[in-house]
Amino acid sequence: MPEVPAGLRDAIARFDASAAVDILIVTVSIYWLLLLVRGTTAMTVLRGVGVLLLSAFVLSRIFDLTVLNWALRNSVAGLLVGMVVVFQPEIRRALERLGRTGLRTAMRRAERAGAINTVVRASTAFARQSLGALIVLERETGLQEVIDTGVPVGAMLSVELLSSIFPEQSPLHDGAVVVRGDLIVAAGCTLPLSEAPLPGEFGMRHRAAVGLSERTDAVVIVVSEERGEIAVASNGRMVTGLDETRLSRQLQRLFDLDPDLVADGDRAAAS
Repeated sequence: MPEVPAGLRDAIARFDASAAVDILIVTVSIYWLLLLVRGTTAMTVLRGVGVLLLSAFVLSRIFDLTVLNWALRNSVAGLLVGMVVVFQPEIRRALERLGRTGLRTAMRRAERAGAINTVVRASTAFARQSLGALIVLERETGLQEVIDTGVPVGAMLSVELLSSIFPEQSPLHDGAVVVRGDLIVAAGCTLPLSEAPLPGEFGMRHRAAVGLSERTDAVVIVVSEERGEIAVASNGRMVTGLDETRLSRQLQRLFDLDPDLVADGDRAAAS
């Protein structure tokens, strides 16, 4: 029977519960970070960096390249600083997600059901009229930076009020409306644009919706002026081609609402 190498014996001897927890934490952290950047340009950059470093390591070992070996050994600190700079948006998003507690969403569930009904009815009406609209539903992440770019409103959410904001003759129709609970906080707001590649048929409203959803946990409803279609952006992704029923179901899922609660709100609004 072959003898176990001394280095392997030492590693096995030092492996205990603390080492297992250490490995588990590192593994889960790396997996979480990979999920965070999946489908983004950061994933492409990360793959490029990985291929470059692996190629440099293999070449330095095969051809015994002294200078390259020295550079690889002494570049760890520089790589860490560089990754912080390159992946700053993803790191910020990770820390922002880590800070969410879910308490605000749970406490506002009842008033959110009524707001969703109003937004669904307004969005469906806008789609029939081919009227462009951009409606932001705030969740747990505060949107004060976005609100500051618009005009304060501070009025109860209603189909009539939304219908007065988004027509072309309105000076606020090009911006976004920010909804907090069942209150329209501001209108005419400017949203950050996404840098991710989007289909050619998507316009600036769609790019702005995805951009905000990449940076926050907000849900953004987009009504296309050209095609009269409804889309929802959340977590950096967009679901398109929604009708009234599918839009309502999508928002119920994103806000974890009971369909019966939303139906009660719809009946109350109709009466």
